Amino acid sequence: MEGNWHVYPLEGALELDYVDQVGNASRRWVLARELKVGPGKMLLGGIDILTEDGYRGFRVDRIQRLEDAETGLEVEHNILDWLMKRAEQQAKARRKYLARAQTRA
Repeated sequence: MEGNWHVYPLEGALELDYVDQVGNASRRWVLARELKVGPGKMLLGGIDILTEDGYRGFRVDRIQRLEDAETGLEVEHNILDWLMKRAEQQAKARRKYLARAQTRA
């Protein structure tokens, strides 16, 4: 939790078709790090690998298409739902891994 924002850790290499605030379309390659959900906004945070800007936040409502580099899955609808589901799956896997590690210790 960060102020009024809820931060979900998220990992993955994603290709985005993105439209900026003035309507310019671009294709971005992002190493995702987190999904931030706050009042009226959802941001995908990660490293934009083709720019020198480094870490960036991408408004989810401006993502037109997303492709998961690991699976090749393309998402063109319900992108926020897909990102939330992916973050939840990764959190579940982390909890399971940590539980196994604690039982071994």
